[in-house]
Amino acid sequence: MSVSALGTVLGIWAHPDDEVYLSAGLMATARDAGQRVVCVTATLGEHGTGDPVSWPPARLAAVRAHEQRASLAVLGVTEHHVLGLPDGGCAEQGEAVVDRLAAIVAEVRPDTIVTFGPDGFTGHADHQAVSRWATAARKRAAPNARLLHPVLTHEFLARWQDVYDRIDVFLADGLPHAVPAAALSLDVLFDDALADRKLVALRAQATQTSGLVALLGEQTVRDWCATEGFIDARPVPDRTWASWRPAAARVPDYAVWDHQC
Repeated sequence: MSVSALGTVLGIWAHPDDEVYLSAGLMATARDAGQRVVCVTATLGEHGTGDPVSWPPARLAAVRAHEQRASLAVLGVTEHHVLGLPDGGCAEQGEAVVDRLAAIVAEVRPDTIVTFGPDGFTGHADHQAVSRWATAARKRAAPNARLLHPVLTHEFLARWQDVYDRIDVFLADGLPHAVPAAALSLDVLFDDALADRKLVALRAQATQTSGLVALLGEQTVRDWCATEGFIDARPVPDRTWASWRPAAARVPDYAVWDHQC
């Protein structure tokens, strides 16, 4: 399957930068082909810092909103909805969020919805909640839309094990869930230009990515993030996905990036 087969794409994510780490290549490729791409972000990520004194929530939320607009502009995405939910508190939100998302889905009429898998990809509770909401909104408003989840491959993990040894990414026991490359429904093809473009989009969200770039180096971040794979959603049992570690337990700065590329 190619990106051109996805039609109108609706991405539903938890925090600013989720959409770029996990689907920047997909979005840019779709927009370059003239497809409609719409992004939904549940929160403004106001607690996404290891230094809340310098970055109090109101200030960080405002800066991250500007960063995300600039980042999406690099990818050609101009349609963006922010739900304004509390960062770190998505799991406590009620059915009204599904109502809001279903209204957006009904307006956009997507051919494809892209969001986290049930485990939240990294195990973040906000990610898991967004996955549940997006699945429910699709069922209600666009049951025929394709539902794609980002996923890592065994091959990718083996190649980049040295990076994972240096950063604290996965926030729940038993993660990441990975698949063989042959099992992907969509493997986004990156050339040098697309890899550079994704790097620019990532660097636009500097409050979240500058520490990671300083730690790993720009070239490593560019090459590491120049891979995006997706699988079609599958029915899953009703269960709780592992144990999420709150932000305070994580390493500051670059580990604030809890949304693996």
